[in-house]
Amino acid sequence: MPVTSLPLRPEPRTGVPLSGYTTLRLGGPAAAFVAAATADDVVDAVRAVDAAGGPLLVLGGGSNLVVGDLGFAGTVVRLEHRGSKIDTAEPGRVRLTVEAGEDWDTVVAGTVEAGLGGLECLSGIPGLVGATPVQNVGAYGVEVAQVLESVDVYDRDSGEIRTYGVDDLGLGYRTSVLKGSDRAIVLRVRFLLTDDGQSAPIRYTELARALGVRQDQRVPVAAARAAVLELRRGKGMVLDAADHDTWSAGSFFTNPIVPSADIDSVLARIAERVGPDVTVPCYPAGPDAAKLSAAWLIERAGFARGYPGPGNRVGLSSKHTLALTNRGGATTADLLALAAEVRTGVLDAFGVELHAEPVLVNCSI
Repeated sequence: MPVTSLPLRPEPRTGVPLSGYTTLRLGGPAAAFVAAATADDVVDAVRAVDAAGGPLLVLGGGSNLVVGDLGFAGTVVRLEHRGSKIDTAEPGRVRLTVEAGEDWDTVVAGTVEAGLGGLECLSGIPGLVGATPVQNVGAYGVEVAQVLESVDVYDRDSGEIRTYGVDDLGLGYRTSVLKGSDRAIVLRVRFLLTDDGQSAPIRYTELARALGVRQDQRVPVAAARAAVLELRRGKGMVLDAADHDTWSAGSFFTNPIVPSADIDSVLARIAERVGPDVTVPCYPAGPDAAKLSAAWLIERAGFARGYPGPGNRVGLSSKHTLALTNRGGATTADLLALAAEVRTGVLDAFGVELHAEPVLVNCSI
C-alpha cells in the first residue's frame, strides 16, 4: 500500500517540507505527514504504518535532527499531544508527568514558576519532552537521568504500551537504550522534582561563577534559570528566528570519550600542536575513560567561530564553535560538507574522532 494512501486519522498530508519542522530549517519533503494530537493518535498512526510495511519517522521538535535534501520517503508522525500533571511523590518531592509532545522549555518554565527544583539548569534547550530521555539531555551540570523516574513507550515489536523505569533505560552521556532505534516511541515522561523552590546543586563552574556562588550550592530556581538562559543566549543556543546563529541543531558533535589507556598519547599529540604549557580541558568519564572538549579541539584545529562553509550558506556559529548553522539559503549537503571538514580537521590534527550528536535522516557525513 503506498504511504500516501494509508488509512490514518487525521488524514496525512503529502509533500510537506521538513525544513519547516527542524531548527536547522533544512530538509526535503515527507511522502506523508501526520500530526498526532493525542497519544492514541500516535499509537494508531504508528500501527497503521507498521501494518502497511512502510518507513516511519517520529518527529518531535526537530532540534536534534538533520534531514537530507531528498526528504523522507515514508510517513512522518509528528508528536503534538500535550498535557501535564503534578502529584505528591513523597515528602519534599513531587512527580511531574508530561506528555511527549509538550515543548521542553515551556515545561521547565512552568516548574520554575511553581517553585519546583531539578529542571532549571536545562532551561532554553529546544525540542519536545519526548526526546529528553532518549538523548539523556544535559547542560550546566545536570542531566535528565538525575530527575527522571519513568517513561511510557509504545513498543512496536509487541504492539503494547510499556512503562520503563530510569534504571531500565541505560542512560549515559547523551545516550540511552532508546537512542539509535525507532522500535520504542516515547509517549510520556515522569520526573521527580523537589518542592522547596531551590535548584539542584550548582556544579558547573561557569554557571556558579555567573551566579556568584560556590559549586554545589543551591540557589532559587528562578535565579538559576535566568543565569542559564543568559549564558545560552551568549552562545546562540536560545532559538531566535532573527538570529542565524540559532539556526542550528545545537551542539553538532559530542565531546569525545577517550579510553584511559589512550589518553596520555592523545594529550601528548595535542601538546605537540598547541604547546606543552597549554591546559587541555579533560574530565573523568567513568573509571576507564576521559572526556575532552569538542569545541576546544575544533578551535585548536583551526576552525574559529564563524568559520564559513560552502558559499557562506553555512558556517560555525559566531558565538560557539560547536554549533553548525544555516546562514540562509543552505542545503543539507552544504551543512554536511562543513561537518565533514571539521571532523577531518580534528582527526588530522589530534587523532581524535568526533561523532555527530544529531540524528541523521536520509543523509550521512
